[in-house]
Amino acid sequence: QVQLVESGGGLVQAGGSLSLSCAASGRTFSIAGMGWFRQAPGKEREFVARIHWSGGSTYYANSVKGRFTISRDNAKNTVYLQMNSLKPEDTAVYYCNVEIQRVGQYWGQGTQVTVSS
Repeated sequence: QVQLVESGGGLVQAGGSLSLSCAASGRTFSIAGMGWFRQAPGKEREFVARIHWSGGSTYYANSVKGRFTISRDNAKNTVYLQMNSLKPEDTAVYYCNVEIQRVGQYWGQGTQVTVSS
C-alpha cells in the first residue's frame, strides 16, 4: 500500500501563484512516476502534469504548459507542482497520483484550488 498526503492549494486571484506538494509513504521503493490530475465541478478528471521518477522527464497538459512546473525530491518521495499565472479555469480539486511498478496507481485525497477573477 501507498499513502499520499497532499498539501498546499487554497484561494488566489487570477495571475497569482500557488504551490502543491504530495508526499508518498509505504511501498515507495518502486515508484515509476508521480503526477497531478484535476477535476472541476461537472467535469471529468483530467491530466495536468507527470514526472518520471528516475529520469526526471516531465509531461504537461497543453492548458498548463509554460505556467505550471512539476518537480520531485526522490529522497523525500515528494512531488511538487508550482502553479504560476493562474486562471479562473484552473479552479478544481487537484489530485496527486503515484504509479508503482507492477502494482498500479494510488491517489491522494485531493486539495482545492480556487482562482478568483
